Amino acid sequence: MNCCAGGEDLASRCERSNMLTHTGFLTPAEQRELSVWAEHRGCAVAFHGGGADCERRCAFFLPDYLSAEELDAEDTIRAVAFESFFGRPGHRDYLGAALALGIRREWLGDIRILGDRAFCFCLKSVEGTLLSLDRAGRCTVRGRSIPLAEVPAEEVQVETLRFTVASLRLDAVCAGMFRLSRTAAAQEIRLGAVSLNYAPCLRPDAAVEEGDVISLRGKGKGSVKEIGGRSRKERLFLTVERRK
Repeated sequence: MNCCAGGEDLASRCERSNMLTHTGFLTPAEQRELSVWAEHRGCAVAFHGGGADCERRCAFFLPDYLSAEELDAEDTIRAVAFESFFGRPGHRDYLGAALALGIRREWLGDIRILGDRAFCFCLKSVEGTLLSLDRAGRCTVRGRSIPLAEVPAEEVQVETLRFTVASLRLDAVCAGMFRLSRTAAAQEIRLGAVSLNYAPCLRPDAAVEEGDVISLRGKGKGSVKEIGGRSRKERLFLTVERRK
């Protein structure tokens, strides 16, 4: 979707009716784009994916009487817990099975896999359809609706790395974050394998700032947590966190 064009319509509807409006589930890149647009337009918007640390989230345009803290996501977002039998389907298996039912990608949020269980966030409007899913990959599965609060937190292992760079260029930071040579990092960037703040970036010399998220295809993603002082050789100290 063109999230800014869609946002204009939803923001206008919210203002005219003074009622809550929302998008489907947006990618992190779409959320970032819409957040910047909403700030410039001066409209109140909150993001929620159904649980803590969700990557895909809906944007909610808030009427005057509602704050982000008062927003009840359960009115819009539901959670379905699946149990699998005779195997352990992966994320791709559940996603493919849901799409085969006619559920569009933006109607489906994060899918968390925990052993033989999976937890899927979805829009309320497709909850019934998702509950009818009985196979994922080659496995038989059975789903049931659960409260959002009962979805387990995602199990994520984070590694903290500290290193120095000559400058805050994308190739330099990417090299340190993923333990590559700067030449190899620059090559990955030119091949389109690197995203900066969830948007593909083909420029090795793109500027990196504190808080930026960098991902490398096949290697995961990390974020720049702190840009410190300089070493005696005038190199910048960086602290980054990378998902294992």
